[in-house]
Amino acid sequence: MTVETATWIVGALVAYGAAGAVFALIFLAFGVGSVDPDAKAMPVTARIVVFPGAAALWPLMLARWLARRGPPVA
Repeated sequence: MTVETATWIVGALVAYGAAGAVFALIFLAFGVGSVDPDAKAMPVTARIVVFPGAAALWPLMLARWLARRGPPVA
């Protein structure tokens, strides 16, 4: 692997992580209640725990938020 390729990969991962962090902040502040009505009353400490997952899986959370689907039915 060349240095240019490694630099590009690291840059892509940094961009994905930055986009995920920004999305997670917005999603946990405003959107989580529309995806899961039970999460409207989620305390800040629980939102901090959910933050890394929302940041890592931000494309899936964005799709669910835009579709306004609720949680899976058990």
